[in-house]
Amino acid sequence: MAPATAASAAPVDTSGFEFSVYGGYQTAPHSTVEVSDQPDFTAGWEGRSFKMPPYFGVRGAYWFDGGALANWGISLDYTHAKVYSDDETRAKAGWDHFEFTDGLNLLTVNALYKFPIEASKFVPYVGAGAGVNIPHVEVTRPSGKTFEYEFGGPTVQVQAGIRYDFTENWSAFTEYKGNYSWVNVDIDSGASLKTNILTNAINFGVSYKF
Repeated sequence: MAPATAASAAPVDTSGFEFSVYGGYQTAPHSTVEVSDQPDFTAGWEGRSFKMPPYFGVRGAYWFDGGALANWGISLDYTHAKVYSDDETRAKAGWDHFEFTDGLNLLTVNALYKFPIEASKFVPYVGAGAGVNIPHVEVTRPSGKTFEYEFGGPTVQVQAGIRYDFTENWSAFTEYKGNYSWVNVDIDSGASLKTNILTNAINFGVSYKF
């Protein structure tokens, strides 16, 4: 019986291609908003993770097998993050509507590193990377309205989590993921808007390994 017990506790091979989906709870702290045709102001942001459209993400990853790259992986990660300005912010700016909620869409390429635990199906991991943000810009103010997707600029990402391998193919994970995005977009009347948004998220997801 002892050999069978040891085998059942052995970690699953996690090398190869993997596809993940996740959701969770996302927030964002205040940020300074610079508008080219009016004074700067500070925006208070709300995440409203479960309000439609919800916060979610998908990820494709490849984990290397042995050699110098043992325990390393790479991923392409898409996150549908979002932020809503609060009532105080809009009153201060004199705007009726201000949010990035059909996505502060984030697309990043990341390096991953896992820490296998002997005789355990739990696998901690960390990651970091960079990419772009593509927000859906929603601004309504006395001078006009903006409602469109735009290229916002670069974003950087860090993450740390732990996964549990149920079978050779299926696993579940929870993680912290943070993104810092430099958003520089055009709004009505030929004006520009700049703000740097930090999103913090606790994610829960499932993965399937091919």
